[in-house]
Amino acid sequence: MDALSKSFHSYLVKVAYEGATHEREHQLEHLLALLYPEDEQMIISYYGLFGEPRLSLDEISAKRNESSYQTLEAIDKNIRKLAVTPEWQMIEEKL
Repeated sequence: MDALSKSFHSYLVKVAYEGATHEREHQLEHLLALLYPEDEQMIISYYGLFGEPRLSLDEISAKRNESSYQTLEAIDKNIRKLAVTPEWQMIEEKL
């Protein structure tokens, strides 16, 4: 995982465990909306965002009918996809 992806990953973990202001959650919702709906839900489930229960990699991969390895690759790909967006860069600047 590169530095941009690590930064975004760390932010998602922090939001999942500590919560976020309404404004930050709203920004995150808009950022995640850049993904396909099934990928957006995968990220929400993996990190346990917005009050959703956190699911294990095995649970997510079973829902997606793919191996855990494929799911982890998809998570990494989507984290990277969002980490390089101008939207994330603007959010990160305000942190």
